[in-house]
Amino acid sequence: NNLKTGKSIQDAFVNEIKGVLQEALEEEMNNTLGYSKYDYTNKNTDNSRNGHTKKTVKSQFGKIELEIPRDADREHEPIIVKKHERTLSSDLEGMIVSLFSQGLSNRDIGSHMNKIYGLDVSPEMVTRITDKILPLAKEWQSRPLNEMYPIIYLDGIVFNVNKDGQIMKKTAYVVFAVTIEGKKDILGIWIGESESSKFWMGVLADLRNRGVKDLLICSVDGLKGFEDAIKATFPKA
Repeated sequence: NNLKTGKSIQDAFVNEIKGVLQEALEEEMNNTLGYSKYDYTNKNTDNSRNGHTKKTVKSQFGKIELEIPRDADREHEPIIVKKHERTLSSDLEGMIVSLFSQGLSNRDIGSHMNKIYGLDVSPEMVTRITDKILPLAKEWQSRPLNEMYPIIYLDGIVFNVNKDGQIMKKTAYVVFAVTIEGKKDILGIWIGESESSKFWMGVLADLRNRGVKDLLICSVDGLKGFEDAIKATFPKA
């Protein structure tokens, strides 16, 4: 896997990834103890939560600072980021990209989750974790954007995706921008069957529907059909 985007884009995305991994880690602890935090009515164990341990893991998106939940009896073994793991697996990175991308079904994302967790946990737990993290990604995908961006860039991430039970290489296109204040932001990630003008029109229509009215400069790196789509959707760009 090769993330071709620059460090600034990676940094903009790391907080989103951290939120997803943190939710999954907390749900794993719920599963170990048999009850969720503060839900003492369902507590049937003498074991309990015992704070967190800070841990930094490397990924193709940059370094991610996590807080790994601990239990008093030291029975808990984290799965999504294992105890001595210092680098995210390519399977997990593929799941993260697919989770935040528009163009994959919940079923495809569930297939990624099943591959990561394998036989370590019950299907019910995988469903619970997926149900926790999907809303975070959906909220990010549909969040309102600024009315104007001076510059937007486009880049691609090649990753392995589980599509209908088959592993195949796909390109996820990242649209990122520089705001008027000079901050860098990822506007969205899209996966398409073919990078046609119609595909790019869909991407730009989504940006417009989320509040973007004007783009000044678009750096598109000669992508087929994208220039025509920009002229049609944002004629002043």
